[in-house]
Amino acid sequence: MNQQPLSNEILESLLLRVNKPARYIGGELHSVVKNRTDCRFGFAFPDTYDIGMSFMGMQILYDILNKDSNVACERVFAPAHDMEKIMREENVPLFTLETKTPLAQLDILGFTLQYELSYSNILNMLELSQIPFLAKERDEEYPLLIGGGPCAFNPEPLADFFDAFLVGDGEAAILQICHAYIENKKRGTPKKELLQKIASIDGVYVPSFYEPHYNEDGTLKEYQILEKGVSIPVKKRVAQNLDTCSYPLNPLVPLTETVHERAVIETFRGCTRGCRFCQAGMIYRPVRERKQDTILHLAKEQLKSTGHEELSLLSLSTSDHSCFEPLVTDLIEYCEENHISLSLPSLRLDNFSFQILGKIEKARKTGLTFAPEAGTQRLRNVINKGITEEDIMCSIEKAIRMGWNHVKLYFMIGLPTETFEDLEGIIHLTKRILSANRDIRGPKGNRFRITVSVSNFVPKPFTPFQWVAQDSEELLREKHDYLRNGLRLKQVQFNYHDTETSLLEAIFARGDRRLSNLLIQAHKNGAKMDGWSEYFCGECWKLALTQTETNREFYATRERSPEETMPWDIIDCGVRKDFLWTEWERALEERITEDCRIRCDGCGIKTIANCEQEGING
Repeated sequence: MNQQPLSNEILESLLLRVNKPARYIGGELHSVVKNRTDCRFGFAFPDTYDIGMSFMGMQILYDILNKDSNVACERVFAPAHDMEKIMREENVPLFTLETKTPLAQLDILGFTLQYELSYSNILNMLELSQIPFLAKERDEEYPLLIGGGPCAFNPEPLADFFDAFLVGDGEAAILQICHAYIENKKRGTPKKELLQKIASIDGVYVPSFYEPHYNEDGTLKEYQILEKGVSIPVKKRVAQNLDTCSYPLNPLVPLTETVHERAVIETFRGCTRGCRFCQAGMIYRPVRERKQDTILHLAKEQLKSTGHEELSLLSLSTSDHSCFEPLVTDLIEYCEENHISLSLPSLRLDNFSFQILGKIEKARKTGLTFAPEAGTQRLRNVINKGITEEDIMCSIEKAIRMGWNHVKLYFMIGLPTETFEDLEGIIHLTKRILSANRDIRGPKGNRFRITVSVSNFVPKPFTPFQWVAQDSEELLREKHDYLRNGLRLKQVQFNYHDTETSLLEAIFARGDRRLSNLLIQAHKNGAKMDGWSEYFCGECWKLALTQTETNREFYATRERSPEETMPWDIIDCGVRKDFLWTEWERALEERITEDCRIRCDGCGIKTIANCEQEGING
């Protein structure tokens, strides 16, 4: 490939014809441009700039890679439809923001895999870059293609496209991969030797070194190892101590409006609560905290270097940090002194949380979010949610008395063992909140609003629900209709997710390598930007399913047996399979499993990281 960096003249001609040209020009505050390095790494986010620039994982890896004098990290995002159309018409290959280098000229191209519905964008970006889809069709001239992120915990649907996957914490291994590439490049050895080298790095999975075999019924029989010295399963990579991990003090500041424009500090990684539907709560174990002083230092430095006027704390459950109260007290004091808005998502709404919310929200009180997830206590016990309806009502009544006028309620439907009685529980809880508002405020409560949002449950790998069948599209639609009719209430807005996209998410979440044909065909049919409702093409996917003879029921709505070999068994996330099965049995018995900080139930994570050294009992 002999593509040249995009000239200023060509770039200007493109930008004059598109909306939001700032998406494509680079040059943001704290961006890094290196003209000569031994390894040019492209961080690819398979969605638009507006979405990708809000992703903290990109900021972390961008900072780590560019601190290394031998590596240059550049960014690339999926172009919006208007830009893509012009690029295709003008035969302009997809390019990086920093140096406008065509992606085919990079050394390593790393895609973050955050969401199954972004998979079609990966193929679209490769096609725009004139890079062959299949790994076996790319020779030494093309960049090494690597995938990482939560979806890498079941890499098989994408295994034919990628040279390697980094499973687990990227900051712990990304430089090792780059240094292996540099060494291989200097020695002039073939690509296979590079793959052998990186396959020896903890957390790296090279799909071409393994071959899946299937039973007559289509289920996976086993994996055959094709290369000596590689392990099976591949253990995830764990960053043991977040305090010693690099974290950006000078993050990139977008040039145009993005989803989130604020300083973001990850306070801890992982979760001990054990919700049985939650993949993140399993794959990010063990919990690793940043110290209070470290968080305060990072927050102050980011705010100074960026000029952001909002600070947000990032974690799966913000108020579970062991020093949450003193930490937030210090942050509130600093933010008030410097006129900074503080955002605290994922709060457990106890007395202290309401005290701090009262301080940081002040007169705004724009809305509080609650996630009961299920409408009845029986079903909340099944999913191990660990809250009662009285807990919810107590918090909401307190919010009403403190002046909040908008409550958002999040539920999932299609959960295992769910009945229409559980759906009726969602309606009952909503009506109970409306009644509480009338009792507390009387006629003054007319401004109060409730937004009820339901998502469709999708079974995910490495959860206690990985064996269950997803509800059919027909049943999900019936449940939507039931809730829509029951929630035709004044002051209530009802939102729900599309069933077609939930089906696709389920297919790819638990899919195997044979789905590569489906993805290629859907791309040929025009599928892209599937996570955007305005761009999703259901007909493209329906046709592709027919063309490739893919059985949607086999992948989405089929119950698995405990003896079945799963496509993701090639990966070891640290949580034992027998623990997940025990949790599934407890779910059927409607039994709660306690928080790991209270009692250890032996999930197996201690074989990967010593939780006790981190002050954690699970």
